[in-house]
Amino acid sequence: MSEAEMYHVCFRSCEETLPVEELKAIADTLEAAFPKTKGFSARNLWFMKQWYTFYSSGNEAALLISNLENQIDTGSLKLKQVASEIQEQKLKQFDSEMPFPSVFAFVPWMHHVLIIQKCKTIEEALFYVKRTVNESLSRNALDNCIRTDMYHALGAVVTNFDKQLPIPQGRLAQELLKGNYDLGFVTLPEEYDEEALETEIEQRMTRFLLELGEGWAFVGRQKEIIVSGKARKIDLLFYHIYLRCYVVLELKVKPFDPEFAGKLNFYVNAVNEFIRRDSDNPTIGLLICKDMDRTEVQLAFQGIMTPMGVATYANVKIQEIQEYLPTAEQIQQQIEIAEEEYKLALQKKDSHEDA
Repeated sequence: MSEAEMYHVCFRSCEETLPVEELKAIADTLEAAFPKTKGFSARNLWFMKQWYTFYSSGNEAALLISNLENQIDTGSLKLKQVASEIQEQKLKQFDSEMPFPSVFAFVPWMHHVLIIQKCKTIEEALFYVKRTVNESLSRNALDNCIRTDMYHALGAVVTNFDKQLPIPQGRLAQELLKGNYDLGFVTLPEEYDEEALETEIEQRMTRFLLELGEGWAFVGRQKEIIVSGKARKIDLLFYHIYLRCYVVLELKVKPFDPEFAGKLNFYVNAVNEFIRRDSDNPTIGLLICKDMDRTEVQLAFQGIMTPMGVATYANVKIQEIQEYLPTAEQIQQQIEIAEEEYKLALQKKDSHEDA
C-alpha cells in the first residue's frame, strides 16, 4: 500500500458510515502496511471519523477556520519551534479530501480529540484550538479550560480587538469581556423594552458591576454628549481601571442587527473626541444584545476602525401576573378597612337621625 493509498483509506473511514467489523479490518490493514507508524487503531480511526464529521457538518466551518488562521501568526518564533518538532511537513491534500487547515497542525492529535468530544459547536472548538496554539497548552491544561467553560466565560464575545488594539491591551480586553452576561438579578414584564432594562440595571448597578467583573467603574446612564449642537445619549458609560479606558456599553433587547455596529462606532468616536483624555487608552465599545450571529457581527466589523465587541445576555426573569395582583394579606387588609369605613358610616347616619 502506497502512502497516497493510505491517506485515501483513512479518508474513506472518516467519510463513510462503516460497520465496526469493517473499521477494525481497515485498522488491521493499515497497521500491517505501516508497522512503524502509530495511530491506525480502530479506536483512533473512529476519532478521525468524529473529527471529520464535526468540522464538515456546517457550511460556516470554512469561514470560521479561515478567520482563525488570519488571527494566528503561524510564522512566529514560538510556532516555528513547534513546527520543527513536527518536522515542518506539509500535509498532503487530495481533491476528494476536506482541506486540512494549517493551524490545526500545531495542535496535538489527542488535544483535537478532547476538543471535539467536549465542544458542542465549531465556534467553541476553534476557541480552544486558538488558545492551545497561542499558549502551548498541555492536554491537562486544555481539559481544565474546557471544564471551567472558559469559552462561555471569555471567548464567545466577538471583537475586533486583535486588529484595532495593541496586542497586550487587546488580549487583556478580550479576556475581561464575557460572551454572555447573566442578568438573573433583573425582573421585568414580558414585553420589556431597552429603557426598562436600563432602569433595572441602574437600580441594581452593584450587582451588575459584579457580573461585569473586576476593574469596572460606573460613569453614568444616558450620558449626554453634544455633537454639532445635537444631544446624543449613551446607554451606559463605564471606565475600566485595568484597561485605562472608557467603555461605551449599548443595550439591545433584540438580536444583533448590522446597523447597531455603526451607532456604537459613532458613540465610541464621540467619547474619544469629547471625553477621553490624553492619558486614557482608546475607548472600547461593547454591545450587549439578546442574540447574535457571529458571521453577521464579523462582517459588520469590517471597515470599522474602533475597537468593539458584541456579547449577549440571558436569564432575565419575567414577572408573573400574580405579581400584579394583591396578596391574600393585602386583600384581608382592604376588607378590614372597608368594614371599619362601613361601621363609621352607620354611626354617622344614626347620629344624624337622632339629631
